[in-house]
Amino acid sequence: MKKLKLLTDLQESYAELRYKTSWPTKTQLIKSSCIVLIASVIIALIILIFDQIIDHFMHFIYGL
Repeated sequence: MKKLKLLTDLQESYAELRYKTSWPTKTQLIKSSCIVLIASVIIALIILIFDQIIDHFMHFIYGL
């Protein structure tokens, strides 16, 4: 009985992905990927800057 339910769920999932989902075009996908890449680099740089500031501050405090 559970195998039939699993098979039915898989068939419904496939049908939904195949016929009801709107997939992005190649251009949309490239633009979205570039935005994510740029945002990731910016966030990484911000974290690096804060890390360096805290590192220098801790070295100053422990150096007293």
